Amino acid sequence: MKQGVCVAGVGMTPMDRRDLSPSAMAHQAVTAALADAGITPSELGLVVVANALGGRLCDQGCIRGQAWLRDVGLAGVPVVNVDNSCAGGSSALHLAVLAAMAGESPVLALGVEKMWTGDRSGTLAGIEDGLPADQRAELRATLDNRSGSLLMGLNATWVETQITQRGTTPEHMAAAAVKARRFAAANPLAQFRTPVTLEEVLDSPVVAGKLTRLMCSSFTDGAAAVVVTTGFAPGAPRVLASVARSGNGEVDYHDRLGETAEAAWKAAGVGPGDLQVVEVHDATSAEELYALESLGFFAPGDAGPATAAGDTGLGGRAVCVNPSGGLVGRGHPLGATGLCQVVELVQQLRGTAGERQVEHARLAAAVNTGGIVGGDAAMVAIHVLGRS
Repeated sequence: MKQGVCVAGVGMTPMDRRDLSPSAMAHQAVTAALADAGITPSELGLVVVANALGGRLCDQGCIRGQAWLRDVGLAGVPVVNVDNSCAGGSSALHLAVLAAMAGESPVLALGVEKMWTGDRSGTLAGIEDGLPADQRAELRATLDNRSGSLLMGLNATWVETQITQRGTTPEHMAAAAVKARRFAAANPLAQFRTPVTLEEVLDSPVVAGKLTRLMCSSFTDGAAAVVVTTGFAPGAPRVLASVARSGNGEVDYHDRLGETAEAAWKAAGVGPGDLQVVEVHDATSAEELYALESLGFFAPGDAGPATAAGDTGLGGRAVCVNPSGGLVGRGHPLGATGLCQVVELVQQLRGTAGERQVEHARLAAAVNTGGIVGGDAAMVAIHVLGRS
């Protein structure tokens, strides 16, 4: 990067609670991140806040960051709000990195999401806001499924491609889910902390197509915050690349993922084989496998067998994938997910991840996507971090 940027502090809430307001979660994550960075709120040059569902579910359609952080002590620090569906958190971090490089350092990126309000239809509608309004009717007609989720319906079509063209099997997908829950069991902030077996994953209720309940991410309440600053502080992971791309329907979702990855690896001066840790956007366990192949970690069709063999787990022969538990295990609070990924990477690079620590972790990447436009990814953001 043109000017050195590092991650000075991180904070995250537990993902297994449903009783906290957006404001309470935001306060908790921000307070932790600022304390970790050793700075006060008034020292910030900018705050970027990501949220997707506040307008539908929390009666806060605008100025969400200002409303939820009014008692933090920001004084006159500017607050900018971002809504980019599931990629809101990584979008906020991308803007934070750019702002820090422009001289606004230090900058706080915050993602906060409340998905459990008792209004399941409202939550599903909010998730589907990540699809163009004029495409939803046709998708509903063609992707009908018992879960009522268009996004899971789309994921189910990708699963069919994986099965018919790449040889991926339900057992491969289930192996990814088992790994996710095993890692989540070692993460004190994860949503699901009970390990599951391959048989339990395969026998759980069907959501859409070949996808079962335990292969899919769930509604999650949570918040995460990251402080970035210029210069390099001892022990603060460096941001080697912050790359974002938006699709408009011109290419396939996974081709867009690969295109963005190539740009990120080039910007960071690394290749996928150089990384020890990656957090990918596993909205489903099947998508974890497809993403790993699209990002260049495995050849088409190889991610499933490698996962089933334990290669992507702790101490495996390949890159360690989603040691946080990922979206399936740690949880998927839409606007916070991209920042949750980075919190995990910072812990890994600092060597403070406890039972899920990847040995000799030096290089890591977070891959967050959000929204789908005509089969293309509305947003892909990749952050590559290196140990200080």
